[in-house]
Amino acid sequence: MLFTYKAIDVEGVNKEGEIDAPNHDLAISGLQHRGFIVISIKDEGEKKSIFSRSLFERVSMKDVVLLSRQIATLFDAQVSALKAFRMLAVNSENKLLSRKLTQVCDDLQAGVSISGSLAKHPEIFSDFYVNMVKVGEETGKLNQVFLYLAEYLDRQYSLTTKTRNALIYPIFVVITFIVVMSLMFVVVIPKLSAIILDSGQAVPFYTTIVIFISNLFVNYGVIILIFLVLLGIWVWRLSGTEKGKVYLDGLRLSFPAIGNLYRKLYLSRISDNLNTMLSSGVPIIRAIDITAGVVNSRIYKGVLLEVADGVKSGLALSAALEKHREEIPNLMVQMVKVGEETGSLGNILKTLTDFYRREVDGAVDTLVGLIEPVMIVVLGLGVGVLLVSVLMPIYNLAGSIS
Repeated sequence: MLFTYKAIDVEGVNKEGEIDAPNHDLAISGLQHRGFIVISIKDEGEKKSIFSRSLFERVSMKDVVLLSRQIATLFDAQVSALKAFRMLAVNSENKLLSRKLTQVCDDLQAGVSISGSLAKHPEIFSDFYVNMVKVGEETGKLNQVFLYLAEYLDRQYSLTTKTRNALIYPIFVVITFIVVMSLMFVVVIPKLSAIILDSGQAVPFYTTIVIFISNLFVNYGVIILIFLVLLGIWVWRLSGTEKGKVYLDGLRLSFPAIGNLYRKLYLSRISDNLNTMLSSGVPIIRAIDITAGVVNSRIYKGVLLEVADGVKSGLALSAALEKHREEIPNLMVQMVKVGEETGSLGNILKTLTDFYRREVDGAVDTLVGLIEPVMIVVLGLGVGVLLVSVLMPIYNLAGSIS
């Protein structure tokens, strides 16, 4: 819940702003923790229309990339953390990010660490991001850490965007195919089938099937539509449960072409995360645990958690990975093993990251190149089969009359 407040800080300066808290009392406690004397505090709903703020406000990965680069630049220029975040909060074009950065500034002024301040906003700053900042605070290399974060997020943003864009076209073509076929069954086929049935001639088997499907759409179309809507709602609710997420992630990985693309995407993300964190001094077990939380796949999250348990019990990382041959390819296992034996695990992980990024790029280009002709052929065949099934009896009828 969002509250607006007026307060006085320890230096006697008037402060106005907003704070997120579950209730009124916790909002006041949060302000007092920052050293503020609260003058007034109100639920924002009391003073603003519910339509005054877009329901679609969000902070994109691109915004976080830009923010990280700006922070790194300001820290390089020896600007203090409080002043840097205050400047970014004022100048941010994203209103939601501006409000969150203002709250970060308030926490910094109250003596909270940068990582602790950022950790209060997990919807923007992931566990991976917060832990990297914490490492930067401990090592005194915050500017380098924010630069690493910017470069890492930029790589992930580019890779994810390219993968997502590659799947937009086939989804559009599939939807177009469904719409065209539905219109054929509902509008075109009934008119032509009436001519065939009125003629009294023998109807071919394949034409009978097409007419049956058309009658099904015409007579029970509303019921079919309601069923599809309910099915969509069920899938949506299923995707919100842990079992549902595991099932859908497994289903995504089981598709021949798309599954291979996502598998390479996850492997690239895993190696990139581990490389970034290990290079920054994060302990390997902690790095694996954090990677499990940000890999965005329940299947690979479970694998990584088991790998972390194996490493805790004394196994080498390569030996723990080797137990999951179905999800982790032998190439990755052997490369990690070489890195452990030579003491250059970070460089090996960077090499794996570059390799799988190229693999994803190649898979995306191949997928895009194949999808267009395949979808066009399928769409053409589908419409062609329907027309032939109905038009052939009409041609036969016309031939018999002549």
